Amino acid sequence: MIPRLKTTYDKEIVSSLMNKLSVKNKHQVPKIEKIILNMGLGEDASDGKKLKACLEDMALISGQKPVVTKFKKSISNFKTRKGGNAGIKVTLRSYKMYEFIDRLVNIALPRIKDFRGLSENGIDNSCNYSFGIKEHIVFPEVNFDKVDKIRGLDVTIVTSSKNKIGTYELLKGFNFPLNKKKN
Repeated sequence: MIPRLKTTYDKEIVSSLMNKLSVKNKHQVPKIEKIILNMGLGEDASDGKKLKACLEDMALISGQKPVVTKFKKSISNFKTRKGGNAGIKVTLRSYKMYEFIDRLVNIALPRIKDFRGLSENGIDNSCNYSFGIKEHIVFPEVNFDKVDKIRGLDVTIVTSSKNKIGTYELLKGFNFPLNKKKN
């Protein structure tokens, strides 16, 4: 079954972006290519039970099994060893990506305490958008009673846009609560 947000993108968002960005071909309209969810574990990475709990929580949030990331080299100041667990990540594409965006924008972000919108400064030079969520329990899939520790979550949205304006308009089309710059 095709996600609701995918059909909305194909029917409404593409045509509105063609007008806003003055693009003639619908294939030049920016689109979301993938979403990467990352959770750094810190000291909990060495504990097997806490790692397993994080893997289960991330699997519930994303809908697919996460991958454990490893350190590439040892740094004594950070007490890291090469090959040791660093965190977990998930890359979402296609239908799961659109379902995640739908849940993120409509359910999870409004549940954040004292939420005033996402900063538009999160758009980098590659025209991708990154932001952090301080509490992973804002997702309704995670059972609050079974969580041993509240952890943060990094979200990176990779777009095919060629400029920051295209990325901004694409995110506004998906109803991301972006707040304006305060000068």
